[in-house]
Amino acid sequence: MAEAAKFDYDAIIIGAGLTGMYTMWKLRQLGLSVRIIEKNGDVGGTWNMNRYPGCKLDSESYTYAYSFLPDLLQEWDWSNEFASQPEVMEFFSRAADKMDLRKDITFNTRVTKAAFDNAANSWTVELDNAEALSSRWLLTAVGALSNPIMPSFPGMDLFRGESYHSYYWPHARSGFGGKEVDFTGKRVGVFGTGSTGVQIITEVGKTAEHLTVFQRHPNWCAPLCNKPIEPERMAEIKARYNDIFARCESTTSGFQHDFRFASSEGTTAEEREAVFEEVYNQSGFEIWVGHYADMFTSPVSNGYITDFIAKKIRQRVKDPKIAEKLIPKDHGFGLKRVPMESGYYETYNRPSVTLVDLVETPVEEFTPTGIRTSDAFHELDILIYATGFDAIIGGLKQMDIHGIGGKTLKESWADGPFTYLGLQIPEFPNLFTLVGAHNGATNCNIPRCAEAQVNWVTEMFTKIIEQGIERVEADEAKAEEWTQHVYDVAAQTLLPTVTNSWFWGEFGKGPKRGHKLLVYNGGNPAYRERVSKVKANDYEGFVMS
Repeated sequence: MAEAAKFDYDAIIIGAGLTGMYTMWKLRQLGLSVRIIEKNGDVGGTWNMNRYPGCKLDSESYTYAYSFLPDLLQEWDWSNEFASQPEVMEFFSRAADKMDLRKDITFNTRVTKAAFDNAANSWTVELDNAEALSSRWLLTAVGALSNPIMPSFPGMDLFRGESYHSYYWPHARSGFGGKEVDFTGKRVGVFGTGSTGVQIITEVGKTAEHLTVFQRHPNWCAPLCNKPIEPERMAEIKARYNDIFARCESTTSGFQHDFRFASSEGTTAEEREAVFEEVYNQSGFEIWVGHYADMFTSPVSNGYITDFIAKKIRQRVKDPKIAEKLIPKDHGFGLKRVPMESGYYETYNRPSVTLVDLVETPVEEFTPTGIRTSDAFHELDILIYATGFDAIIGGLKQMDIHGIGGKTLKESWADGPFTYLGLQIPEFPNLFTLVGAHNGATNCNIPRCAEAQVNWVTEMFTKIIEQGIERVEADEAKAEEWTQHVYDVAAQTLLPTVTNSWFWGEFGKGPKRGHKLLVYNGGNPAYRERVSKVKANDYEGFVMS
C-alpha cells in the first residue's frame, strides 16, 4: 500500500489477547505492516493476567482453541474438559510462537491517546513511553474484561495485611518476580461472588485457617462437571475438530451446547424436572443454554429453572439460613452469565468459612488488622478483591480517543454505545472495535465468534487494499438502526429486568441517567447472517472512499 512511506504502520492493533493476535496474523497475510500495543508483559490477554487460584475455562477446552492452526491442534493434548489458566496460557503462548507475533508487539505499554487526522485519513496513537505512532487503520482488541475495578470503603488503605485484586495476581509461575500466595494458617477475606469469586472461594476454602466471604449480591451457580480427558478421547477430539468448530458456529452462543426445546409450554412438572436434572449433571453451559429457549423470554419458564436451581442450593448447603443468603432474590437463573463451580456451595459447609451479607451488615471501616461491619469485626491476614471489571467498554474508556473535529469517544457514548454492527462508530473513521459493545462476538464463546469476526473484517480489508480505499466510516443512519435493533432484541427477553450485571453500563446525567445494554443478544447465527448480508450488499452501511 502507498501509505507505507507516510505512516509508521498500515495498521495498529491495541491488545495482544486472543482477538488481537489473530487480527495481526490475518492482516500480515494481506501484506500490511502491523504493530500491536499491549499494556501487559506478554500475549494472552485475560489468560496472562488472571492467575488467581482456581482460574479455569467455562468453555470446553477444545472449543476454546484457535481453529486456524491445525498443526498446533494436533500437537496439543488438553488435560481436562475445562483447562486451568496455566494450560490455557501455554496454548496461546505457543500459538503466538507459531505465528511469530512477538517481534511486532510492543509490551508493557499503554495507549494514552488516539486522534484521527481528517485530512490525512490516519490515526496518531500516543503511548505512555512518550512515543507517538501513525497508521492508516486502528483496531481495538482490548477485551471484554480487561479493566478491573476496586470497591471504595472507608480506610481501605489502612489495612496492613496482604491484598490482591484477582486480575493482578502475582505472576510467580512465569518468573516475573512474584510469589505464590500461601493461605495455610491465614485468615482470608474475599470480596465478590461472581465467576471469579466463586472460583477463588472454592480453592481458598480448602486451605485457609478461616475464610470470610463478603457478599453483596449472590449469583446463580451450577456445576462445571470438570473431568480429565483421557488419551483415547483426546485422539477422538483431534479427529473431530472440524465438526466441533462447525457445531459451535451453528449454536446461539458459540458453545457446543444449544437449546433442545423452543418452549416449556405444555410440559409437565415431571418432564421438566427430568430435563433439568439431566442438564444439571452435564458439563459446562448445558444447564444455561441446553434446555428450553423460552427461559430467556417467559417469566413462567424462567421460574421453572430458577426454582430447580434454588432447590439444588438448599440441598447442597446444610445451614438453611446460609442457603437462603446464597439464593438470588433479584433475578432469575441465566439472566446474568452463570458462574460455573466445582464444590462452591459445599465450601459453606466448612466450619472455617463465614458468609457476610453486606446488604444486611454493611462495611463500616477497614483497620490495619481487618474489617468492621455493622455487627462484627473480622480479623484478616489477606484480602482478595474479586470485584469485577468495567466491562466491554472499560478498556476503551481508559484511552483518550478523538474522532472527527476532536470529538471524543466519551462524548459520543455519553448516553450509551452507538455503533454499526458493533464494529465502527460514526465520526471515528478507520477505527474498528473488535469484540466490543453491541458486537456479535462479545456475548459468546469468544474465540469462536471472534475468529469469525476477524475473518469478516479481513475480507473487508481485502477489498480496501484492492481498491486503494483510504477511509472507511460507519453511516450514522445505519448505526442508529443497528443500535436500536440491539435494544429491540433485548426488549423481547427478560434481560432488561436485570441491570446489575456486566452486560449493562450506566450512562447519562441527572434525570436521564440510566442503564444501557452493552452486548448483542440476538445470537451467533443471527449476527453472522446480518454481516453476511452487509458484505453481499458491498458492505452496505460502511462509507468507503
